[in-house]
Amino acid sequence: MPSLKLSYTTMATGAALLDQPCEIAVEWSTDGTVWTEAPDSRFLRIKRRGDDCDTTGLAQFELPGFVWMLRKIVLHPGMAPLADGKRAFLSATAGEILQTFIGEAKGRGAVPGLQWDFTPDEDSAGQAWDKVITIYYQPGMDALTALQNLAEQGVCDFRTSGRTVQVFNADTAIGRDLASGPSPVDLRYGRDVAEAPDEGTLEDTASSVLIVGDNGLVKTFTNPAAVQPWGPWEQYVGAGGVSDEGTATILAQSALERAGGERVQRTRGVVLYGARWLPLKDYRPGDRVLAPGDGGTLEPLRIRQVTLARNSTGVLGGSLVLHDRFLERDIRLARRTAGIVGGSTADGGSGAQPSPEAPEPRTPTAPAGLIVNPLPYIDEHGLPHGQVTVSWGAVTSDVGGVALNVGGYELFMRLNETGAPWFFVTSTEAGDTTATYSPLVIGESYVFKVRAVNLGKVGAFSPEVAVTIPDDDEAPPVPTVPQLSTRLGVVRATWNGLGVGSVPMPPDFLHVRAWMQDPLAPGWSEIGMLGEAGAILVPNLPYGADRQFRFTSIDRSGNESAPSASATIAAVQLVQGDAANESITTGALVANAVTADKLAAGAVEAEHITAGAVVADKLAAVLTLSTRVVAGGASGARVELNSSGLVAFNGSGQQTASISAATGAVSIVGQLASGVTGARIVVNPAGAANPEIRFIPGSGVNQSRIYSDGSRFTGEATLVMESGTNQASTAMCRLTHAAGFWQAAILNPSNGEQRGGAVSAVEGQASIGWVHPSQQDQLLVFDQSGTFHRGTWLYANDSGLIMLSVSVSRGATYYQVALGFSFPTVPKVTFTAEQVTTMQLFSRTNSDLFFFDPSAGTSPPVRTFHIWAWR
Repeated sequence: MPSLKLSYTTMATGAALLDQPCEIAVEWSTDGTVWTEAPDSRFLRIKRRGDDCDTTGLAQFELPGFVWMLRKIVLHPGMAPLADGKRAFLSATAGEILQTFIGEAKGRGAVPGLQWDFTPDEDSAGQAWDKVITIYYQPGMDALTALQNLAEQGVCDFRTSGRTVQVFNADTAIGRDLASGPSPVDLRYGRDVAEAPDEGTLEDTASSVLIVGDNGLVKTFTNPAAVQPWGPWEQYVGAGGVSDEGTATILAQSALERAGGERVQRTRGVVLYGARWLPLKDYRPGDRVLAPGDGGTLEPLRIRQVTLARNSTGVLGGSLVLHDRFLERDIRLARRTAGIVGGSTADGGSGAQPSPEAPEPRTPTAPAGLIVNPLPYIDEHGLPHGQVTVSWGAVTSDVGGVALNVGGYELFMRLNETGAPWFFVTSTEAGDTTATYSPLVIGESYVFKVRAVNLGKVGAFSPEVAVTIPDDDEAPPVPTVPQLSTRLGVVRATWNGLGVGSVPMPPDFLHVRAWMQDPLAPGWSEIGMLGEAGAILVPNLPYGADRQFRFTSIDRSGNESAPSASATIAAVQLVQGDAANESITTGALVANAVTADKLAAGAVEAEHITAGAVVADKLAAVLTLSTRVVAGGASGARVELNSSGLVAFNGSGQQTASISAATGAVSIVGQLASGVTGARIVVNPAGAANPEIRFIPGSGVNQSRIYSDGSRFTGEATLVMESGTNQASTAMCRLTHAAGFWQAAILNPSNGEQRGGAVSAVEGQASIGWVHPSQQDQLLVFDQSGTFHRGTWLYANDSGLIMLSVSVSRGATYYQVALGFSFPTVPKVTFTAEQVTTMQLFSRTNSDLFFFDPSAGTSPPVRTFHIWAWR
């Protein structure tokens, strides 16, 4: 939020205008004739101070920017019921939320001078909102706090234009790139910049982070490239609500990147007289410009703050606070983390006094405001995967509208394909309306839905939300400039393995591409690539002719960096005469003239051998391996053939695959498939939440699988086998094996509910029968005490049976036995009774039996009857 400090004497022209609350606009002009008010340049004269004893009459004013007016708009409860005392905004845009604040306030007559130019559908630039959010605000919260909260979560950026509040999609309109193009804004020493103090700190540096989540998730991540002047430093991140490793990886990588090096704030004093570029006119906060960075080198930096001042002699000056690419990435990482750890939803539950529970659990309403936020991330092997953070509105009532405290929520997902089965993802506690899940497949589309659960009674599902997992779109760092040398007529272009500013390459780095062009005939062409620090040899260049070289870096997702700075060199000929071009060839050498004892150790390196120079006819029939053959880096990501077998390593040096030469044993980390398409088996498929084997038919859609699930019973591994669905997609079979639980059941594939025949066994009981979520179960249950039936007997073909033992009290002359249900017709009955002499069956109805005792006066007050009834 901008601010203005103003000192003005009561003796000066127009001083009386400052006696009352007013607005002050700051304008700029280059000629003193045409004046322009820049964005965020309108201020409110609110706070003043002065000394009546001061004969100069000097008054001082501190004025906040006009956007401060939003602090005087507070949220009212509104018409809809509150959730836990808060007002819900479900699947809302920033425009919807802020227009609600401002529009309702204006309806009450507040802030009449404030305007806005965004809508619930479009931002102030006329672009559709690119993010929605489910969030709860306490009545009484002011609009400025809400706006700053949305900006901190990366939902929007904001500014004012005069009296108009403008809100934009994040990193769009208030993020102009003025550092590139044909005429970049380049702030240079002596012309635009007078001084350049930097302030750095290592206080928050760390090379290791401990992530502690839910369900026993404890992971440690390290960053070997972090600054470690005193050895490794550690950091802790609590990740409540996170139980999957992919989300933990994102949080850890974000923390490690923010803590990987010195944090530097760059302040640049600007010159306003004779400068080429002027603040407010040519650049403003949020813009990216070229400015002196480390060592005075021009680099793209973002303007965080512009400060302008006029001193006591009337000289104008000012300064800029700049963000380099590290601080800008800090902001993006912080926004991403805020979205994951639950900044977009409030606690669930209801503030109302719940009504007494009915005998049967009540059915919760369907959750509203489901939001799925997908993110890409890079795993420890340098491979891209997807992660989602799912949020929804709290359920606070049952389907009848009566207040209800639900017990929790269940999240389901499936592939976004017709007929694909639903999978249970996770469950949350009553107050937790956010869940995370990973890994997912990049580029794949998934559908999510959620439902509330009340005492085992599940509610209807929310509307489904489909998302496509985005690919990683962040390019690796720009490589350092090529280091060039020439010898023996060959140019050597060397790369040190780092990005500009000594930045290490990320885990998903693939290789650096080398480019060359003739400056007299521009046109870059690729001449080779490097997977790590090293050099490329370029032979056969014309002597004495300049050639330019540069590098670009590319990652496994295909993102390519901007080109490095270029370097120029000309190839130099060795000598004239005997050692001229092509004078020494293989035909000029006696057989075995060049042998190992004539070569110094390390004299022949890979970069000294031209591509394609060593071919099969120059090799012996059998090559004996004395050490190892490595494809890739010597210690990083590589495939290695050695005396023990064939092994592969990731970028961190961890073994990912091996084939033992001694035993033939094979070990692999990641997905293993028997084919790419058609009928195949996939072990540990990408996107699986648990260890899993999938059996895929030719179509690849209706899959069956076997997996181990550690979340069903604490401390146990449960083996689950699932079939595909039937042709109508109405049924599937699941077989569950646990230490004290076994079940085979027919399920509804759309939501995972039991809906058909079922057989189950636990340590103390077994059952067989039919189970349905909304109809009466039909089960025969067996335990140590005996066998009983749960459900309703059929009456077709005049059949039906009930067996019961009951004690009843005597009436005047009879005993009445209530069956507790009704037969479709009057049943036949046989019975025994204790101490029966003259007992008679007096009458029968569909639901009651009456027994007559002629000796009513002497019969016992209570008798026990053992009854069989049938139809």
